[in-house]
Amino acid sequence: MEEIQGDLLTSETLKSDLIKLGVQPEMTVMMHASMKALGGFVSGGPTAVILAIESCLTSEGTLVMPTHTPDLSDPEIWRYPPVKESWWQPIRDTMPAFEADLTPCLDMGVINECFRKQNGVVRSNHPQVSFAAWGSQKDRITANHSLEYSLSEQSPLARLYDLEGWVLLLGVGHNKNTTLHLAEYRAEYANKSETINKAPMLVDGEKKWVALCDVDFDTDDFNHLGECFEKETDYVRRGKVGNADSLLMPVKALVDYGVKWMEASRGR
Repeated sequence: MEEIQGDLLTSETLKSDLIKLGVQPEMTVMMHASMKALGGFVSGGPTAVILAIESCLTSEGTLVMPTHTPDLSDPEIWRYPPVKESWWQPIRDTMPAFEADLTPCLDMGVINECFRKQNGVVRSNHPQVSFAAWGSQKDRITANHSLEYSLSEQSPLARLYDLEGWVLLLGVGHNKNTTLHLAEYRAEYANKSETINKAPMLVDGEKKWVALCDVDFDTDDFNHLGECFEKETDYVRRGKVGNADSLLMPVKALVDYGVKWMEASRGR
């Protein structure tokens, strides 16, 4: 059997890379990360990645990750893949309601799923777009997450903006940057529309399907927006974490830029 190839990465080597990128103690950081993009062999797997950035931030800082659960939705709208119509009602009847301490976030990747289960981490109570947080500002960030208009002013994203936090894209592109949805809410553009999402929730201890009004999100131009932000400002810090191309940028500057960019570019 062949030996494992590539670099040996540890929590300490990852910490060193994160410090070089600009992660500092007491920062509030929203991380979107790809385990695969790190490359090589990570001793300790996702646990090592989490401990590396928490060690950089210290207990005075705050780490946030999306723990979204898009699978907790009406099967009638599923497209990737779709399910046969005869399954729709049985799925509705049997799908468990969202529970912050139980429901996994498998679509978010192994790092996020590992993080949400860490002692001391709290998770916001939204059935489809929850966030988990660790550190000094975790309760402020996750409290009172609005069920409707879920990524706007009463959301962890707005609290991240208020705290002048940072976004870390570790091995992923701008299209994975959830923070840009806050700009979507704040921007006014011609083709902006709303939608109704349905999710199973516990209401007075009983599972019910709840209809939630929200903006119809569109991430198709997020990569282009992010590239323009990089070219037109000097806010983005680029570097390598392990073998992953990584970016660190301030939320407030990004969202403010994103509002103006969307108003100028969308709906033409």
